[in-house]
Amino acid sequence: MGARQRSKSRLADPDIGQNCCWNATPADNISRNGHNAQKVGRCLSFLLHRLDGPFQIAARLRNLAAVVTACPWGPGIGLINVMGIVMKKMVLVAATLAMTAGSAFAADMRVKAPPPPPPFEPWDFAFGSALMNDYIFRGITQSNHKPSVAAYFEPRYNVNKDLQLYLGFAGESISFPNRAAAEIDIYGGIRPTVGIFAFDFGVWGYLYPGGQCFGSLGLALQGNCGGDTDFGAPGLPINGNFAKKSASFYEGYAKVNITLNDQWQVGFNEYYSPNFLNLGAWGDYASVTGKWTAPSTTFGSSGFGMYISGEFGRQWLGTSDVFYGTTLGTAFGGPFPLGIPEPSYNTWNVGVGFTYKVFTLDLRYYDTNLSKGNCNAFTSDYSTTNASSGFVTAINPGNGTTAFGSNWCSAAGVVKFSADLTAMTNLK
Repeated sequence: MGARQRSKSRLADPDIGQNCCWNATPADNISRNGHNAQKVGRCLSFLLHRLDGPFQIAARLRNLAAVVTACPWGPGIGLINVMGIVMKKMVLVAATLAMTAGSAFAADMRVKAPPPPPPFEPWDFAFGSALMNDYIFRGITQSNHKPSVAAYFEPRYNVNKDLQLYLGFAGESISFPNRAAAEIDIYGGIRPTVGIFAFDFGVWGYLYPGGQCFGSLGLALQGNCGGDTDFGAPGLPINGNFAKKSASFYEGYAKVNITLNDQWQVGFNEYYSPNFLNLGAWGDYASVTGKWTAPSTTFGSSGFGMYISGEFGRQWLGTSDVFYGTTLGTAFGGPFPLGIPEPSYNTWNVGVGFTYKVFTLDLRYYDTNLSKGNCNAFTSDYSTTNASSGFVTAINPGNGTTAFGSNWCSAAGVVKFSADLTAMTNLK
């Protein structure tokens, strides 16, 4: 009886009862508002409900040992239940705090909005210049194999990213038989792009101001300068070739460039003129081009680039007007008093280029299959002094025995240094 009394008084001890919630079951102790739970806030489960912050968990748990020791449930099922409840609540609190802290941290982080797309710029213009040791056009020198300078300016209007309108102006120094010293180009067209195909359709005008007429001084129908002053001797000094005052003409063209990948491009070109070089003969030029561009890593981070490119083309020509007719026949044919059949020919070039920013150094080889005799008849070369029986052809009869030959259509190596810029890319 005494032992029981002592045990009962121990259970009735108010301090122990407050620590252990002696009048509550374990299920009551996990309920904050259970009617048997102590409301003074000293039950462990109640304390866990009343935690004010994550750093108070450790401090509150200091009472755990005293609670377990003081509770009359002993080391049996009561202790296990309480410990399980405590651990569950600790996990829940920690998870809640982690999610809350993570959410708050994410909310505090500033998420950078993607940059707005650059505004569409419809207007642009390209311009550039070049210096070369020879100006070659379709395999034939335009500068008498002498150095030439060139420049261009090309305003552009982009209707959208796949359609461009353009108008260009260019100039080159030349040395023509009629003494024209400059070529002025005016051109314009449209450039649509469809996938890998970049098209270009337009018209190109070639103007050669300052020319003089070198004709027959009215002694023959051929070489008749008409209303223009005739500076003939007759014909050009030394070789007697005829040259009209004007060699200006225009062409319509259609081109397509196909980008196969980052390294390879191929192109197809077609040009037509109803009066090529004002010879009185139509002209049609078609060519195929190819270009290989070295990978950007070839020269590391130096900024240098390289390409290899080439072209093969054919120039078809009709019959000239009477100004360039001949009156002598040869063993090869002729005469052609009303105009010579201008010589159609093949031309090709291949070269390598090195780029750095806006600059390009191009090293190129040009050639044609025109003979020196037919080249002389076609170009009216004013500089040739080389005459031989080997240069006599049907359209280049000379005096019937010998004729002058020209190297204006022969193989040539050209070194060209140029700079090319666009306003939207290089001037911003």
